[in-house]
Amino acid sequence: METTIGQPSEGSPLLQVSDVTLAFGGVKALSGVGFAVQPGSITAVIGPNGAGKTSLFNTISGFYRPTKGSIRFRGQDITHTPAPQRAKLGLGRSFQNIALFRGMTVLDNIKLGRHAHLKSNVFDALFYRGRAQREEAQLRREIEERIIDFLEIDHIRHAPVSALSYGLQKRVEMARALAMQPQILMLDEPVAGMNREETEDMARFILDVRAEWGVTVLMVEHDMGMVMDLSDHVVVLNFGQVIAQGVPAVVQADPEVNRAYLGSGNVHELRAKLQAAAHPATALTTAAAATPVAAHQGASA
Repeated sequence: METTIGQPSEGSPLLQVSDVTLAFGGVKALSGVGFAVQPGSITAVIGPNGAGKTSLFNTISGFYRPTKGSIRFRGQDITHTPAPQRAKLGLGRSFQNIALFRGMTVLDNIKLGRHAHLKSNVFDALFYRGRAQREEAQLRREIEERIIDFLEIDHIRHAPVSALSYGLQKRVEMARALAMQPQILMLDEPVAGMNREETEDMARFILDVRAEWGVTVLMVEHDMGMVMDLSDHVVVLNFGQVIAQGVPAVVQADPEVNRAYLGSGNVHELRAKLQAAAHPATALTTAAAATPVAAHQGASA
């Protein structure tokens, strides 16, 4: 049966996280976390600050080893597989705090992402001969012709990363992750700190990565407008546990999700904010509808 690139498959999940618990001493950062990522989907992990989102990403990518549970990628158990090997298998990621080599050029930073797949040995690389030269030439062509053009950073390819704006640095980090030839691109807060124009550009790149490259996306993000607009599946964490998951509309309407973000506050107010973020044109209408409810609750408190 033919699968259309960019659409979630009804078959086996590409990534399966099952009952994952992560503890540091007596403190549990994650507790019984489980969800699946379908091929060709965009899955978002959301939750309040300290909910365990980055700990989950670090566990999936191999930087942390879970205390309990399992992680399967393409049907293979990778729970105890080291991070570099997971990258070779097809898990590429960016980081919440930009992790680029600031003294190197954009092109050199991106090339680092491809080195996990090179087949030349240390001797070849040391003397820059034979297979190392051929692989270097092929790598440069792939990066320059596809990734750099795709992310529209041709004009800065030889610039040092330290000279770039924050938004462009985030784009370079995404380029380096793509150079790893991932099957799942893991993005940790890809639009954090960006202005509206930069956010819209990044959202477009994420959609195009799926549509044009056939790459599945798993992201942690606080921008609820982007999450609701782009995602096929949303997983909500709170205090290290999954409290809700499903399509964006279902998650957005879940009272447990509202309480997680507002505590004992007004769930209608949060729902209005989420809807306004996802659909700015209807923000005034939605806010007006929520305000009388908030006033009534305040009067009866």
